[in-house]
Amino acid sequence: MGVQRGLQINSAPMIDVLIPAIEKDMGTLPLVIDNIRRYVQHPIGRIYIVSPASNKIRKLCSNKNCIFVNERTVLPITKNDIHYHSSRWDRSGWLYQQLLKMNGDHIVKAKHFLVMDADTVLIKPHSFIVENKTVFYCRDWSQPEYFNTYRKLLGKKAPRPRSFVTHYMLFEKSKLSALKKKIEAIHQLPWYKAVISNINKKKQFGFSEYETYANFMYTKSPGSMILKSAINKSLNINASSLKEHEIRKLALKYRSLSFHKRKIYSKAPKA
Repeated sequence: MGVQRGLQINSAPMIDVLIPAIEKDMGTLPLVIDNIRRYVQHPIGRIYIVSPASNKIRKLCSNKNCIFVNERTVLPITKNDIHYHSSRWDRSGWLYQQLLKMNGDHIVKAKHFLVMDADTVLIKPHSFIVENKTVFYCRDWSQPEYFNTYRKLLGKKAPRPRSFVTHYMLFEKSKLSALKKKIEAIHQLPWYKAVISNINKKKQFGFSEYETYANFMYTKSPGSMILKSAINKSLNINASSLKEHEIRKLALKYRSLSFHKRKIYSKAPKA
């Protein structure tokens, strides 16, 4: 499935895929999975769906030949241990999903794995390794606080050639492990505790796993990276409402679609 696309694809490195999800993502998740298999120009090994305990997501994994991973097995903490909220918003779950992604090297089997946000759908072919260089899809704006946290975590400014926050990224297990070990060596804490303790919790956008990993990679070996524009389109509609011909029309201009219909913020629980 998704591998038989010609000699060029068969010569590309095999990758695994990791998608953190919750039940609110069920409106987009089937299409996310299908289009990864349709448009990722690499043989796909395994697709892992990391989720809270959910019969609906387990059934989807069974139907789509994916591997269900209970998020409680990924980290020694849960989102209830994070406490990242104000009286108006709660970002604890948002941050927890980023930490789950950053421990993906303990889940997947392949040397490289694609992390995909559960609300983002590829609509054009994507290659992530070209001539032994990793392709990073980019945009032209970001959140300043991401880089403040990066500096605190790693002791130096992020090079930030462009923004790497584009809803999906290819990680290399050994490089991701090196990043986390570097954070732990600097802070003498488990890496996830260092992240949580160095965020300015008065800011809604305090950390980005994508900015952190890609800027770390750029400081090490910018020549091993290819930066391409993501050309993503955000839509405030249900993914199921889009017809195939509408997607084909959007694909003339965009590489991916993000469906941000569900609320990002919710009122924090009372103390």
